[in-house]
Amino acid sequence: QASDVVEMLLREYRGELKTSCAISEIRHTPEFLMETSKGTFSAPALVIASGGLSIAKMGATSLAYETAKQFQLKIIPTRPALVPLTFTRADLGKFGSLAGVSTEVIARAGSRRFGEKLLFTHRGLSGPAILQISSYWDGKSSLEIDLLPGVDIGGELESRKRLGERVQLKTVIGTYLPQRFCEAWFAHQADSGALDQLAVKDLRAVAQGLQQWRVQPAGTEGFDKAEVTAGGVDTGGLSSQTMEAKNVPGLYFVGEAVDVTGHLGGYNFQWAWASGQAAGNAI
Repeated sequence: QASDVVEMLLREYRGELKTSCAISEIRHTPEFLMETSKGTFSAPALVIASGGLSIAKMGATSLAYETAKQFQLKIIPTRPALVPLTFTRADLGKFGSLAGVSTEVIARAGSRRFGEKLLFTHRGLSGPAILQISSYWDGKSSLEIDLLPGVDIGGELESRKRLGERVQLKTVIGTYLPQRFCEAWFAHQADSGALDQLAVKDLRAVAQGLQQWRVQPAGTEGFDKAEVTAGGVDTGGLSSQTMEAKNVPGLYFVGEAVDVTGHLGGYNFQWAWASGQAAGNAI
């Protein structure tokens, strides 16, 4: 649990902890002086471990970036990552009623692809596959989603047509995908009748539509829902061994404040712990 992690960190901590402490100014003289709502603090080293912009209600601020700019460190533009995507108005009209429906997919953006669960929400798409691909979405291009990964649905439909089956198209697709999704999908498809009534080219078009579903997101759910912040303090300005700023001795940036973003699965936590330990050991 998160509380177990906090308790472990507090047990290991050897300093004095000040909470609800607003910072008004940081100076380098050559020690670091920090003016705060709880007094002035000084130290030969300063570690910025304040995270990124994600989830402001948990305390996220732009402190790290403001401090980096103050000391002339380069900032890579920030954006939400590992974040749900929102539908356009047209797609919301088609699929907005599917909140809670999930299925295994392969999501693609450019050369990147992730095969995991997709989840429909009230506003768009989420789930591991979408969160992962969101980190690589350029904010303009469409995504390609394979709703039937590993299934030769085109071959199956053509084979069953040759056998003269009169089964409804959405009944066949419903053996692979959630029923609520099939109802919504075929409500907006012209070719949704019985197999024996559809031309082969129509069946191929259906198969292609399901396995190459082009989705043009309207945007993301923003930093309020993003698990991490992409961008941040440029790694080129930091020591890869200690996380110390190359042009400001004694100033360190670690964790999500830095332009390092991992996949789902604990990688961003691992980066936070590892970069923090590197700075701590150096100090």
